[in-house]
Amino acid sequence: MAEVLSQSQIDALLAAAQSGAMDLNAPAEEAPEKKYRKYDFYSPRKFTKDRLKMLSSIFENYTRVINSRLNAMLHATCEIEVESVEEQRYNEFSNALRDSDVLALVKIDHEELQEEEPILVHLDTTVLLTIIDRMMGGEGDPDDSLEAEYNLTDVELNMYADLISDLMRILGQSWENYLSIQFEYVRTEVNPTMVQLIGFDETVVIVGMQISFPNNSSGRLSICLPGVMLSNVFAEISKSTTRRSSGEDKSDEIFDSLRESDLEIVAELARTKLLLSDIYHLSVGDVVDIKRPKDAPIFLNIGGRRWFDGRMGVHNKQKAVKIGETYIKV
Repeated sequence: MAEVLSQSQIDALLAAAQSGAMDLNAPAEEAPEKKYRKYDFYSPRKFTKDRLKMLSSIFENYTRVINSRLNAMLHATCEIEVESVEEQRYNEFSNALRDSDVLALVKIDHEELQEEEPILVHLDTTVLLTIIDRMMGGEGDPDDSLEAEYNLTDVELNMYADLISDLMRILGQSWENYLSIQFEYVRTEVNPTMVQLIGFDETVVIVGMQISFPNNSSGRLSICLPGVMLSNVFAEISKSTTRRSSGEDKSDEIFDSLRESDLEIVAELARTKLLLSDIYHLSVGDVVDIKRPKDAPIFLNIGGRRWFDGRMGVHNKQKAVKIGETYIKV
């Protein structure tokens, strides 16, 4: 609701306008133009915000797991956080790589998700060398004299393969709330710019995670998820969710199996307390006073709880209890 001016406020505005203190011809202040992200209609988005939010949640859980893993492995305190989860074209990811970069190829170990296109994992050389130095017993300090186009040695490549294999083995745990899948390291590509692993125009999702060490060494761990693989994963998640939500009602079958189960019912005449010395001197023919009349009801206990009471009698020449009142236990 718009604010209503009082008479004194109206008079003050008129006086200011007449005296020239307020310029009526002054242009009104324009609100800053809101910026919007341009949408490419030639390359429409394949995954919704909800799907990307799901991936962000999965990898945030993953960063917590590998953070503890790396801290224990390197005996150092590092911080890992998810920076971005973005849908791109593969050529945008490929063009950012250098000839000296190393890519790890990872596949999904699932009978319904055997895809030819692998998952690509890229770790910045700076943070990779820091990790390798810590694994070899060093301090992990960054080397300022390191060339930008540094090529990893064979020993460093083997250690890199072991590291990625260990980290990818843990990745499956982060998907357990949605789908039971496992990730398996395949091989390492030492010159990814010369190998077309995924179609340049294919949609991919890039998950970027920042790794930082106390010695100012930091780098980015990027995981490139092919769009076709993700579509199949989301389809499997939808199937499993549908199966869980539309399961058959098996209550009758469950109750039928319960009806055949054995259940112990204990008929309790009464409870009384005796001294240990009295029990020691009991003999045949002695009488124990239970302080209850002879026609008092007998209690029936199930699982240590009182459910019914009844009367003692005989049925088909055998002792029996006729159930009377039912006790409702909450």
